[in-house]
Amino acid sequence: MVLTKEFRICMPMTVEEYRIGQLYMIARHSFEQSSNGEGVEVIVNEEVNDEVNGLGQFTEKRIHLSSHLPYWVQSLIPKIFYVTEKAWNFYPYTITEYTCSFIPKFSISIQTRYEDNNGTTENCLGLTSEELELREVDFIDIAYDEIKPHHYKEAEDPKFYKSEKSGRGPLCEGWRDTHKPIMCCYKCVNVKFEVWGLQTRVEDYVQGAIRDILLLGHRQAFTWMDEWYNMTIEDVRNYEKEMQAQTNMKVKPSAENDEVKVEESTENKASSSQPHTPKSPKSGSGTPSAEAKSWFSWS
Repeated sequence: MVLTKEFRICMPMTVEEYRIGQLYMIARHSFEQSSNGEGVEVIVNEEVNDEVNGLGQFTEKRIHLSSHLPYWVQSLIPKIFYVTEKAWNFYPYTITEYTCSFIPKFSISIQTRYEDNNGTTENCLGLTSEELELREVDFIDIAYDEIKPHHYKEAEDPKFYKSEKSGRGPLCEGWRDTHKPIMCCYKCVNVKFEVWGLQTRVEDYVQGAIRDILLLGHRQAFTWMDEWYNMTIEDVRNYEKEMQAQTNMKVKPSAENDEVKVEESTENKASSSQPHTPKSPKSGSGTPSAEAKSWFSWS
Protein backbone atom coordinates (compact mmCIF):
# COMPACT_ATOMS: atom_id res chain seq x y z
CA MET A 1 0.00 0.00 0.00
CA VAL A 2 1.27 3.47 -0.89
CA LEU A 3 1.59 5.75 2.13
CA THR A 4 -0.02 9.09 1.17
CA LYS A 5 0.05 12.33 3.12
CA GLU A 6 -1.21 15.75 2.14
CA PHE A 7 0.74 18.44 3.93
CA ARG A 8 -0.90 21.86 4.16
CA ILE A 9 1.48 24.68 5.05
CA CYS A 10 0.03 28.15 5.57
CA MET A 11 2.26 31.19 5.01
CA PRO A 12 1.69 34.88 5.93
CA MET A 13 1.99 36.11 2.36
CA THR A 14 0.34 35.92 -1.06
CA VAL A 15 0.90 33.17 -3.62
CA GLU A 16 2.83 35.61 -5.82
CA GLU A 17 5.06 36.68 -2.93
CA TYR A 18 5.65 33.04 -2.01
CA ARG A 19 6.98 32.36 -5.51
CA ILE A 20 9.91 34.72 -4.86
CA GLY A 21 10.40 33.61 -1.26
CA GLN A 22 10.42 29.93 -2.14
CA LEU A 23 13.07 30.30 -4.86
CA TYR A 24 15.23 32.43 -2.55
CA MET A 25 14.81 30.00 0.36
CA ILE A 26 15.69 26.90 -1.68
CA ALA A 27 18.82 28.48 -3.18
CA ARG A 28 20.08 29.83 0.14
CA HIS A 29 19.11 26.77 2.18
CA SER A 30 20.84 24.43 -0.30
CA PHE A 31 24.02 26.50 -0.05
CA GLU A 32 23.99 26.63 3.76
CA GLN A 33 23.28 22.90 4.14
CA SER A 34 25.95 21.76 1.67
CA SER A 35 29.49 20.97 2.81
CA ASN A 36 32.28 18.40 2.59
CA GLY A 37 31.09 16.97 -0.71
CA GLU A 38 27.48 16.53 0.45
CA GLY A 39 24.48 18.65 -0.41
CA VAL A 40 22.56 19.69 -3.51
CA GLU A 41 24.35 19.84 -6.86
CA VAL A 42 22.40 21.57 -9.64
CA ILE A 43 22.79 19.90 -13.04
CA VAL A 44 20.13 21.71 -15.12
CA ASN A 45 17.93 24.77 -14.54
CA GLU A 46 16.04 25.93 -17.63
CA GLU A 47 12.67 26.84 -19.10
CA VAL A 48 10.42 24.08 -20.44
CA ASN A 49 7.12 24.15 -22.32
CA ASP A 50 4.52 21.51 -21.46
CA GLU A 51 1.46 20.83 -23.61
CA VAL A 52 -0.88 20.75 -20.62
CA ASN A 53 0.69 23.12 -18.09
CA GLY A 54 2.34 25.62 -20.43
CA LEU A 55 5.62 27.43 -19.79
CA GLY A 56 7.54 26.42 -16.69
CA GLN A 57 10.97 25.79 -15.19
CA PHE A 58 12.72 22.42 -15.23
CA THR A 59 15.48 21.61 -12.75
CA GLU A 60 17.61 18.52 -12.36
CA LYS A 61 19.71 18.07 -9.24
CA ARG A 62 21.88 15.48 -7.54
CA ILE A 63 21.41 15.25 -3.81
CA HIS A 64 24.49 13.83 -2.08
CA LEU A 65 23.41 12.68 1.38
CA SER A 66 24.97 9.39 2.46
CA SER A 67 26.13 10.48 5.91
CA HIS A 68 22.86 12.31 6.64
CA LEU A 69 20.87 9.07 6.66
CA PRO A 70 20.32 6.96 9.80
CA TYR A 71 22.84 4.16 10.28
CA TRP A 72 20.31 1.42 9.53
CA VAL A 73 19.63 3.01 6.14
CA GLN A 74 23.33 3.53 5.40
CA SER A 75 23.86 -0.21 5.88
CA LEU A 76 21.48 -0.92 2.98
CA ILE A 77 23.02 1.36 0.35
CA PRO A 78 26.41 1.92 -1.31
CA LYS A 79 28.79 4.27 0.47
CA ILE A 80 28.75 6.65 -2.51
CA PHE A 81 25.09 7.57 -2.65
CA TYR A 82 23.04 10.25 -4.34
CA VAL A 83 19.59 10.63 -5.77
CA THR A 84 18.51 12.53 -8.86
CA GLU A 85 15.73 15.07 -8.50
CA LYS A 86 13.71 16.23 -11.49
CA ALA A 87 11.19 19.01 -10.89
CA TRP A 88 8.74 20.77 -13.19
CA ASN A 89 7.60 24.13 -11.83
CA PHE A 90 4.45 25.37 -13.57
CA TYR A 91 3.71 27.83 -10.80
CA PRO A 92 1.33 27.69 -8.94
CA TYR A 93 1.48 23.94 -9.71
CA THR A 94 4.59 21.77 -9.44
CA ILE A 95 5.54 18.11 -9.92
CA THR A 96 8.68 16.56 -8.49
CA GLU A 97 10.19 13.14 -9.14
CA TYR A 98 13.30 11.51 -7.72
CA THR A 99 15.14 8.46 -9.04
CA CYS A 100 17.52 6.12 -7.26
CA SER A 101 19.02 3.26 -9.24
CA PHE A 102 20.25 1.58 -6.03
CA ILE A 103 16.73 1.13 -4.60
CA PRO A 104 14.38 0.43 -7.53
CA LYS A 105 11.45 -0.59 -5.30
CA PHE A 106 11.50 2.72 -3.43
CA SER A 107 9.43 5.53 -4.91
CA ILE A 108 8.12 8.92 -3.87
CA SER A 109 6.02 11.27 -5.97
CA ILE A 110 5.03 14.78 -4.95
CA GLN A 111 2.38 17.07 -6.35
CA THR A 112 2.01 20.66 -5.10
CA ARG A 113 -0.41 23.52 -5.63
CA TYR A 114 -0.54 26.97 -4.03
CA GLU A 115 -3.71 28.93 -3.25
CA ASP A 116 -4.55 32.20 -1.49
CA ASN A 117 -6.43 30.70 1.47
CA ASN A 118 -5.65 29.13 4.85
CA GLY A 119 -5.90 25.49 3.81
CA THR A 120 -9.67 25.22 3.41
CA THR A 121 -9.78 23.64 -0.08
CA GLU A 122 -10.75 20.04 0.53
CA ASN A 123 -9.39 18.54 -2.71
CA CYS A 124 -7.02 21.15 -4.09
CA LEU A 125 -4.98 18.58 -6.02
CA GLY A 126 -7.90 16.81 -7.66
CA LEU A 127 -7.33 13.40 -6.09
CA THR A 128 -9.55 10.46 -7.03
CA SER A 129 -12.06 9.04 -4.55
CA GLU A 130 -9.71 6.09 -3.92
CA GLU A 131 -6.79 8.43 -3.24
CA LEU A 132 -8.90 10.55 -0.91
CA GLU A 133 -9.72 7.47 1.17
CA LEU A 134 -6.01 6.71 1.64
CA ARG A 135 -4.97 10.34 2.16
CA GLU A 136 -3.96 11.65 5.58
CA VAL A 137 -4.10 15.47 5.92
CA ASP A 138 -1.37 17.02 8.08
CA PHE A 139 -1.39 20.77 8.81
CA ILE A 140 2.07 22.23 9.43
CA ASP A 141 2.20 25.35 11.62
CA ILE A 142 5.47 27.17 10.89
CA ALA A 143 5.27 29.10 14.17
CA TYR A 144 4.08 26.57 16.75
CA ASP A 145 5.07 23.09 15.54
CA GLU A 146 8.13 21.75 17.31
CA ILE A 147 11.39 21.90 15.39
CA LYS A 148 14.44 19.75 16.06
CA PRO A 149 16.78 21.48 18.57
CA HIS A 150 19.84 21.43 16.31
CA HIS A 151 17.91 23.39 13.65
CA TYR A 152 16.51 26.01 16.00
CA LYS A 153 17.63 29.64 15.63
CA GLU A 154 15.84 32.44 17.46
CA ALA A 155 16.29 34.72 14.43
CA GLU A 156 14.35 32.14 12.38
CA ASP A 157 11.51 31.73 14.87
CA PRO A 158 8.21 33.12 13.46
CA LYS A 159 6.95 33.64 17.04
CA PHE A 160 9.57 36.39 17.47
CA TYR A 161 10.40 37.57 13.94
CA LYS A 162 9.03 40.85 12.61
CA SER A 163 9.65 41.87 9.00
CA GLU A 164 10.81 45.48 8.73
CA LYS A 165 9.88 45.72 5.06
CA SER A 166 6.40 44.18 5.21
CA GLY A 167 5.49 44.76 8.86
CA ARG A 168 4.42 41.12 9.23
CA GLY A 169 5.03 39.07 12.34
CA PRO A 170 5.51 38.00 15.01
CA LEU A 171 2.96 35.22 14.48
CA CYS A 172 0.65 34.80 17.46
CA GLU A 173 -1.30 31.70 18.48
CA GLY A 174 -4.15 31.13 16.01
CA TRP A 175 -2.51 33.31 13.34
CA ARG A 176 -3.67 31.02 10.50
CA ASP A 177 -7.30 32.00 11.19
CA THR A 178 -6.73 35.75 11.40
CA HIS A 179 -3.65 36.78 9.39
CA LYS A 180 -4.01 38.73 6.14
CA PRO A 181 -2.60 38.05 3.62
CA ILE A 182 -2.38 34.27 3.88
CA MET A 183 -1.76 31.44 1.42
CA CYS A 184 -1.41 27.67 1.62
CA CYS A 185 0.91 25.11 0.05
CA TYR A 186 -1.01 21.90 -0.64
CA LYS A 187 1.57 19.14 -1.02
CA CYS A 188 0.53 15.53 -1.67
CA VAL A 189 3.35 13.06 -0.98
CA ASN A 190 3.20 9.37 -1.96
CA VAL A 191 5.78 7.01 -0.45
CA LYS A 192 6.21 3.41 -1.60
CA PHE A 193 8.86 0.90 -0.51
CA GLU A 194 8.25 -2.73 -1.46
CA VAL A 195 10.81 -4.55 0.66
CA TRP A 196 9.46 -7.12 3.08
CA GLY A 197 10.19 -6.32 6.71
CA LEU A 198 11.29 -2.73 6.09
CA GLN A 199 8.30 -1.22 4.28
CA THR A 200 6.53 0.45 7.21
CA ARG A 201 9.74 1.59 8.87
CA VAL A 202 11.14 3.23 5.73
CA GLU A 203 7.86 4.84 4.67
CA ASP A 204 7.27 6.30 8.15
CA TYR A 205 10.85 7.56 8.31
CA VAL A 206 10.62 9.28 4.92
CA GLN A 207 7.30 10.98 5.69
CA GLY A 208 8.73 12.21 8.99
CA ALA A 209 11.85 13.52 7.28
CA ILE A 210 9.76 15.31 4.68
CA ARG A 211 7.68 16.99 7.36
CA ASP A 212 10.77 18.15 9.26
CA ILE A 213 12.35 19.69 6.17
CA LEU A 214 9.12 21.36 5.06
CA LEU A 215 8.73 22.91 8.51
CA LEU A 216 12.31 24.20 8.57
CA GLY A 217 12.27 25.47 4.98
CA HIS A 218 9.01 27.38 5.33
CA ARG A 219 10.07 28.94 8.63
CA GLN A 220 13.14 30.23 6.81
CA ALA A 221 11.15 31.46 3.81
CA PHE A 222 9.16 33.71 6.17
CA THR A 223 11.94 34.84 8.51
CA TRP A 224 14.23 35.64 5.57
CA MET A 225 11.48 37.81 4.07
CA ASP A 226 13.40 41.08 4.32
CA GLU A 227 16.15 39.54 2.16
CA TRP A 228 13.82 38.77 -0.78
CA TYR A 229 10.75 40.99 -0.29
CA ASN A 230 11.62 43.58 -2.96
CA MET A 231 13.05 41.10 -5.46
CA THR A 232 11.51 40.59 -8.91
CA ILE A 233 11.38 37.15 -10.53
CA GLU A 234 14.42 38.18 -12.61
CA ASP A 235 16.28 39.21 -9.45
CA VAL A 236 15.63 35.94 -7.67
CA ARG A 237 16.55 33.87 -10.76
CA ASN A 238 19.90 35.69 -10.90
CA TYR A 239 20.41 35.08 -7.18
CA GLU A 240 19.51 31.43 -7.74
CA LYS A 241 22.17 31.06 -10.45
CA GLU A 242 24.84 32.68 -8.26
CA MET A 243 24.04 30.46 -5.27
CA GLN A 244 23.87 27.32 -7.42
CA ALA A 245 27.37 27.97 -8.74
CA GLN A 246 28.70 28.42 -5.20
CA THR A 247 26.82 25.38 -3.91
CA ASN A 248 28.13 23.17 -6.72
CA MET A 249 31.66 24.13 -5.70
CA LYS A 250 30.96 23.02 -2.11
CA VAL A 251 29.62 19.61 -3.14
CA LYS A 252 31.99 18.98 -6.04
CA PRO A 253 32.99 15.31 -5.68
CA SER A 254 36.59 14.31 -5.15
CA ALA A 255 38.46 12.69 -8.03
CA GLU A 256 37.83 9.27 -6.48
CA ASN A 257 34.09 9.84 -6.23
CA ASP A 258 33.99 11.31 -9.73
CA GLU A 259 35.24 8.02 -11.13
CA VAL A 260 32.47 6.08 -9.41
CA LYS A 261 29.78 8.49 -10.60
CA VAL A 262 31.02 8.44 -14.17
CA GLU A 263 30.46 4.68 -14.16
CA GLU A 264 26.96 5.16 -12.72
CA SER A 265 26.19 7.80 -15.31
CA THR A 266 27.17 5.44 -18.11
CA GLU A 267 24.93 2.69 -16.74
CA ASN A 268 21.94 5.01 -16.45
CA LYS A 269 22.49 6.90 -19.70
CA ALA A 270 20.13 4.79 -21.74
CA SER A 271 17.19 5.46 -19.40
CA SER A 272 17.90 9.16 -18.80
CA SER A 273 16.44 11.94 -20.95
CA GLN A 274 18.82 14.58 -22.30
CA PRO A 275 19.13 17.56 -19.93
CA HIS A 276 18.11 20.15 -22.55
CA THR A 277 15.02 18.23 -23.67
CA PRO A 278 13.44 17.28 -20.34
CA LYS A 279 10.59 14.85 -20.61
CA SER A 280 7.34 16.31 -19.32
CA PRO A 281 5.94 14.58 -16.24
CA LYS A 282 2.58 12.89 -16.28
CA SER A 283 -0.07 15.58 -15.93
CA GLY A 284 -3.69 15.34 -14.93
CA SER A 285 -6.04 15.65 -12.03
CA GLY A 286 -4.62 12.75 -10.05
CA THR A 287 -1.34 12.21 -8.26
CA PRO A 288 1.69 11.43 -10.48
CA SER A 289 2.24 7.71 -10.91
CA ALA A 290 3.77 6.05 -7.88
CA GLU A 291 5.43 3.57 -10.22
CA ALA A 292 7.99 6.21 -11.17
CA LYS A 293 11.21 5.77 -9.22
CA SER A 294 11.45 8.88 -7.09
CA TRP A 295 12.75 10.38 -3.86
CA PHE A 296 11.64 13.51 -2.06
CA SER A 297 11.18 17.24 -2.62
CA TRP A 298 11.16 19.74 0.19
CA SER A 299 10.50 22.75 -2.02
